[in-house]
Amino acid sequence: MKFLIFAVSLAATGVAHAESGTDPDWPCIQRKQPHLSLGQMWTGPEPDDAVRELARSPDIAHLADRLEQRRLPIDQATAEIGTFAAQADNAKLTALMVAVLDRIEPQRSALISGIARYGHKQVDLAKRIEDHRAKMAEMEKAPSPDFDAIDEQEKQLDWDMRIFQDRQQSLTYVCETPVILEQRVFALARAIQAGLK
Repeated sequence: MKFLIFAVSLAATGVAHAESGTDPDWPCIQRKQPHLSLGQMWTGPEPDDAVRELARSPDIAHLADRLEQRRLPIDQATAEIGTFAAQADNAKLTALMVAVLDRIEPQRSALISGIARYGHKQVDLAKRIEDHRAKMAEMEKAPSPDFDAIDEQEKQLDWDMRIFQDRQQSLTYVCETPVILEQRVFALARAIQAGLK
């Protein structure tokens, strides 16, 4: 039964690889999108050097710091953007979008890299589990099996399988986080674009 659960978990990991594109290190069902660009989220004016400099101004930087926080509900963020937009021109609104993306994109990219490392660890752990199983099978075939050693090997196998399964369950949440950040950037971009004159 334990092996069946393990096999199903490995199969699920394989399906995630197949559906996520060509990156074998990507353990999520969601398609891997390593970076977000401004053009993916923003249909407003293209930022020039002056706008990028404006994005570093204290008032815009402070608002962008606040907007990127996931604990700030989108409705409240939209209201704050509306208040800002009432007194801002298109350059300031574009600068706000640049500042928001400059804060969220590095977090999201770091998460993507972390997920790939997480996937590597799962593959390594799956290999270790298979090694335990092979070693147990070899020990059981011995003319006079060492049942204490077999029991010890089985304990290690059970422990590694438990860790593997716990990580597989956590993977769903881990894989959703970059998507949540992407959705946040898109929602903020829409709210900022709504204020354009």
